[in-house]
Amino acid sequence: MRKYNVGILGATGAVGREMLKVLEERNFPINELRLLASSRSVGKKILFKGQEYTINLASHDAFEGLDFVLGAASNAVAKKFANDIVKAKAVFIDNSSAFRMDDNVPLVVPEINPMDAFKHNGIIANPNCSTIITLMAVAAINKLSKIKAMVASTYQATSGAGAQGPVELCEQMDAVLNNKEIKPQVFQYQIVHNVIPHIGSFLENGYTTEEMKMQNEGRKIMHLPDLKVTCTCVRVPVLRSHCISVSVYTEDVLNLDDVKNAIANYPGCRLYDSPNEKQYPMPIVTSDQDLVYVGRIRKDLVFENGITLWCSGDQVRKGAATNAVQIAMKLIGLE
Repeated sequence: MRKYNVGILGATGAVGREMLKVLEERNFPINELRLLASSRSVGKKILFKGQEYTINLASHDAFEGLDFVLGAASNAVAKKFANDIVKAKAVFIDNSSAFRMDDNVPLVVPEINPMDAFKHNGIIANPNCSTIITLMAVAAINKLSKIKAMVASTYQATSGAGAQGPVELCEQMDAVLNNKEIKPQVFQYQIVHNVIPHIGSFLENGYTTEEMKMQNEGRKIMHLPDLKVTCTCVRVPVLRSHCISVSVYTEDVLNLDDVKNAIANYPGCRLYDSPNEKQYPMPIVTSDQDLVYVGRIRKDLVFENGITLWCSGDQVRKGAATNAVQIAMKLIGLE
């Protein structure tokens, strides 16, 4: 079996480290592993498959000889090095939002639109974490009948804000227990004992940039150019795994049993829906694994052609790191 030279841009961050974990779990055929980060991290050591690797500086000439570069850095860093990666003839699978809406860059969830990955010109974009989890939950429904619209509310874990998000939540929990002053830094307000209906920057239409991703990215991934989505994104005091409440409206009226059966058989999904046994998706069930759990499936009470459900998935894994690794594996014929 051929082995590949793989680089991780932003290797010391939460997503970069998770990419390493997923590469090891899935036994990705690696010849050379090159870990790249900013000058602050140069010289640090990271363990991979029992071997220590040294962090090197991400520079314009750092990508020569690589087959894949998995991007786990900011938009600015992705844009800074994208041309260098393409020039080096590596495939850049980028987790930032820098290229998601670029018409020349495929936006891919391997279980939904795998063939789009093969249309790349050197760059493939990883979708937003909540978009991935939500679309995974509803993709089976779209196979039964074309989705025309969705109304969604996301309940996003603190780790979605980066490695310092959970740290701030835990520090604030300690502050509450010990009657200490709370000084928010990562989030706009204290997150412990609170929810914050604000993720991203506000736009003129009253929605945030994070909320519009569900519609804009959903149209591109699912090849539904007329898809309409109303979304509200909320930060909640949870360490890991996002949850989404979503109502989907299809062209046809669907049978509930058919919907449940389709979701149960859709790759990457797990039907987790037994109200009598109090079985429904939750972060404590879905963290640190790659399936999207789907439950609370019921008929919409407003529109006859509507289905309402609740889903949960690990946004650091399937919502970021795992999805990127899956794309690479798809390209080499192992997924």
